[in-house]
Amino acid sequence: MKRSAKKPRYDYTMLTVIFLLVTIGLILLYSTSAYNGMVKFQDPYYYLKKQGFATALGLVGMFVVARVDYHTWVPLANVGYLTAVALSVAVMLVGDEYNGSKRWLSLGPVSFQPSEFAKVALILFLACLVTKNVKAMGKVSTLVKVMIPVLPIVALVGASNLSTAIIILGIAAVLIFVASPKYAQFIWMGVAAVGFMTIFLALESYRLERLAIWRNPEKYEKGYQTLQGLYAIGSGGLFGRGLGESVQKLGFLPEAQNDMIFSIVCEELGLVGAGLIILLFLILIWRFFVIAVHAKDLLGALIASGAMAHMMIQVILNIAVVTNSIPNTGITLPFISYGGTSVLFLLLEMGLVLSVSNLVK
Repeated sequence: MKRSAKKPRYDYTMLTVIFLLVTIGLILLYSTSAYNGMVKFQDPYYYLKKQGFATALGLVGMFVVARVDYHTWVPLANVGYLTAVALSVAVMLVGDEYNGSKRWLSLGPVSFQPSEFAKVALILFLACLVTKNVKAMGKVSTLVKVMIPVLPIVALVGASNLSTAIIILGIAAVLIFVASPKYAQFIWMGVAAVGFMTIFLALESYRLERLAIWRNPEKYEKGYQTLQGLYAIGSGGLFGRGLGESVQKLGFLPEAQNDMIFSIVCEELGLVGAGLIILLFLILIWRFFVIAVHAKDLLGALIASGAMAHMMIQVILNIAVVTNSIPNTGITLPFISYGGTSVLFLLLEMGLVLSVSNLVK
């Protein structure tokens, strides 16, 4: 693998924000999960230890990937895409189901979510595909050519994880938008996306049920989690109850360390603390944009743009779900929510962007 002979010139603002988010995430995860860990596993550090191991592994992987010229991965883009499709099929056939969702694969004692790998693989694959076809991106036929490989992964992932399918579609749309000289075609693209999502909603009755729960959570038993999350947010006030002082995490808010962790953040740290975390995400997204603008070539710009789209869409979706602004979609908050697979592949993705920042103009 080609490595830069010069001293690395990473985007240190981005690197600092990543370390802050990872550190804050581990602290908040322990605060949120200690009670559940003690009740379920007689170990208050259970979730922290698993997340800490995945984070440490991810940080090592991030620096390894950051040291490698991102062009080195181009020959592996197709392999990554095919692997993502194969793993998504495997989830449908032999995947493990938790809390009514089949999203995990088990390899011995280790379980992971292939959809997290699919996000990173698709960013690299689409960046390479768009770069090869950039001169013809204004043609509808090229747009279709680029979008067709995305649809199998969207369909396979969306069968059990609609929120991740939306993120993948959003990443694809942003990458095509960055490279396309025409904007009118995105109207048709938006119409097609809406039609695609409508079909997915109609295929499973539980998705339509989620719409009803979203509108009136107090009328449904499954709206309990949403209501408890809103109670947590409301009770936090401006400065919160204090770190570790949440009441809702004590068995009232189910699986508080997962998708709904932002509500506990609001309860313990208040509007001010939650606002500071959102600010860190905004700075990170801004650095992605700066790296994309100053990238050495289109491939680097697209990789940074894909990571920007991923981070932006996922953060918005998670916070929107927690505040009941949109129906519950089961999406994690990057670096903060519990999920070893998520933090591992997210840090590898950050390594790719750092590699791009190391080779700016």
